[in-house]
Amino acid sequence: MTATSLTDTQGILALGALGVGLLALIGCGVLARSVRRLRSAQTLVLGDGSERDLVAHSAVLQEAFEALQMYSADVASRLDRRLNDVEVALAGAISHHALVRYDAYNELSGQQSMSIALLDDRHSGVVLTCIHHRDQARVYAKQVHEGQGELELSPEEGQAVRVALGGGQSVAAAAAARSQAALPTDGTDARGA
Repeated sequence: MTATSLTDTQGILALGALGVGLLALIGCGVLARSVRRLRSAQTLVLGDGSERDLVAHSAVLQEAFEALQMYSADVASRLDRRLNDVEVALAGAISHHALVRYDAYNELSGQQSMSIALLDDRHSGVVLTCIHHRDQARVYAKQVHEGQGELELSPEEGQAVRVALGGGQSVAAAAAARSQAALPTDGTDARGA
């Protein structure tokens, strides 16, 4: 072909076809590269040698997710039941306690007498009192129901209950009040049991 043949109609059409063909070839190269990237990403998700497509893989993942969700709901339900059982059991456990020391007979014996309150979450339990004298010791136990003594509580026992429940005065303040109170000094106990 000569240079004059490229300027006629057939030459121009041939050049146009060549241009379109080159553009198509470049487009195919870009698409091939894009498909190669897509396949490598699919291989990363699906694994090597898998004949599944993304739709089948998604269906398998959905089934696994639903099974995991049912298992998690079952475990949560069992844990809730166990937690409720533990909470019921702990309601009867000692959760409030206090110890109040004092001199029962104003003997300056180093506050050897004491009252101990041991209460549960329902504010029920027992108050143990040990009264120490020079030559003897007496131990008393009184039941407490909902913060109130079954029998009348001594001031120190009442303070032990209040301190155990978080509303009592300090032990030092109670000892000062106790030392000013007049108690019998003949060895008898005014508290009763």
